[in-house]
Amino acid sequence: MKRVVLTGAGTLNPLGHDVRHTFAALRQGHCAIGPLTCRDVERLTVQIGAEIKGFDPQAQFSRAQLTGLDRFSQIALIAAREAVAQAGLVLSDEARLRAGVILGTAGGGNMTVDDNYRSVYEEGKNRVHPLVVPRLMHNAATAHLSMEFGLMGPGLTVSTACASANHAMGQALQVLRAGQADVMVTGGSEAMLCFGGIKAWEGLRVMSRDTCRPFSRDRSGMVQGEGGAVFVFETLDHATARGAEILAEVAGFGMSSDAGDIVMPDRDGPVRAMQAALADAGLAPGAVDYVNAHGTGTAANDRIEAQALRVVMGDHLDRLPVSSTKSMHGHLIGGTSAVELLAGLMAIRDGVIAPTMNFSEPDPEIMLDVVPNEARAGKVDVVMSNAFAFGGLNAVLILKRFA
Repeated sequence: MKRVVLTGAGTLNPLGHDVRHTFAALRQGHCAIGPLTCRDVERLTVQIGAEIKGFDPQAQFSRAQLTGLDRFSQIALIAAREAVAQAGLVLSDEARLRAGVILGTAGGGNMTVDDNYRSVYEEGKNRVHPLVVPRLMHNAATAHLSMEFGLMGPGLTVSTACASANHAMGQALQVLRAGQADVMVTGGSEAMLCFGGIKAWEGLRVMSRDTCRPFSRDRSGMVQGEGGAVFVFETLDHATARGAEILAEVAGFGMSSDAGDIVMPDRDGPVRAMQAALADAGLAPGAVDYVNAHGTGTAANDRIEAQALRVVMGDHLDRLPVSSTKSMHGHLIGGTSAVELLAGLMAIRDGVIAPTMNFSEPDPEIMLDVVPNEARAGKVDVVMSNAFAFGGLNAVLILKRFA
């Protein structure tokens, strides 16, 4: 089985417009959650979120390009440009046939949907722009990346709610291992901080009205954000042959289905996904140095994830840092696990473990070292990154230091 390595990373998220600024924000424990600025915010019960501030699409794309790009595609393209540039990826015409794209998104072009429902139902218009479907379709970002970089190999979009990006990256790993491609651009993006998107989440009654405080006894729910991250995965042979800098090894992937409830989490499904990822990586639980938890800040999710970690890690959990960066960048839905993989990469590359911010008091039902409120220095060789989605669809990735 071919080994797979990570050679490029890029992002656009509430913490930063690139990887460097995102790493700095994670180290500083910066919380990007604040008042929402979307249209009709006064009609929302939940008026906070993690928005990308200072991003000007017109400075990045031509007017003609913007007519066909929903915000989630813009985010993916900006992140991919950074990742491809860092990887120093230059492909011949022949090599393009063995390079592809797999991205994750939960909602696709939500901004486009919201705008056009307003146009048709509120404003009474009988026509919409001819590019509405190409803007809103879930595979739009994947298609735009393939066109921008000339990637003609495997291409698809994965949509599994909050686990979309992890599932996408896991599929990219498997494509490379199977020899179906040499290079895969992969990750996820999401942009549903529009009136309709937030109003829909309000209906679930899982949203906090003040901030996100995962694992804290006084946690009050999740906070929605927007953003994404994209990575360049390559077979080790391909990366070595072109002299690429290897940032980490993509060592393992596991997935499972709870086959239980559409919204309530289950302990055994996440247990099986984590165990599958460890087995895939050929690692024992004691080899894991840091877990980036799903950690949404809801009462049920945090408690059940802690229980699942105890089953998988046993006594090792007593010495294992487990943090949730959603406390800083919010829950980016389908793009969140891609941004969270950056925290794992930072831990391996820089020896800095991102904190769980806004933590005020331990929950006696959640006995974890949550790295409260301040980043921590430490040598990290193996990272586990968890994503557990509505519908009981679980995806776990393992990164390790390349050696």
